[in-house]
Amino acid sequence: MVNMADIKQSQKALFLRKETLKRGIELLFYAYRDFTNEADAILFELGLGRAHHRVIYFVGNNPGITVSELLNILRITKQSLSRVLSRLISEGYINQQIGKMDKRQRLLFLTSKGNTLETQLTEIQCKRFANAYLQTGASEVAGFEQVLNALLDNNPVRKRTPNKNG
Repeated sequence: MVNMADIKQSQKALFLRKETLKRGIELLFYAYRDFTNEADAILFELGLGRAHHRVIYFVGNNPGITVSELLNILRITKQSLSRVLSRLISEGYINQQIGKMDKRQRLLFLTSKGNTLETQLTEIQCKRFANAYLQTGASEVAGFEQVLNALLDNNPVRKRTPNKNG
């Protein structure tokens, strides 16, 4: 007689087979390709790329974020961020302000031009997510989010509180 623990263990093992794991990796690559495709086309027309998109996205969703906080989120070098940020500032997508309490801080905000672009790109990607979520259902969405969170390096996604220095 088979007990429930054996059934659960064998079901779990199916998810851990190499071919299943590789299929998950491949699907993630393809999903990311298609998820970014429409946004990439808009960015290309503006002479911008995915690095610019990520900065615009995180600044837009965290007004007043410091350069240091942005570096921590993106996990890129200061030099890489500086190059991207300089371009976004010079082209009028991002405004940089000095912190009121700590003058060493550089606080980042989207300009109206930056807000327009962030809204356009995010709406396109939200539609893709909405369509996928509608096709799968609430429990699958919850499972998907659990898997994505489990892929993160002990860095759960948290909503940042607005900077009090700004």
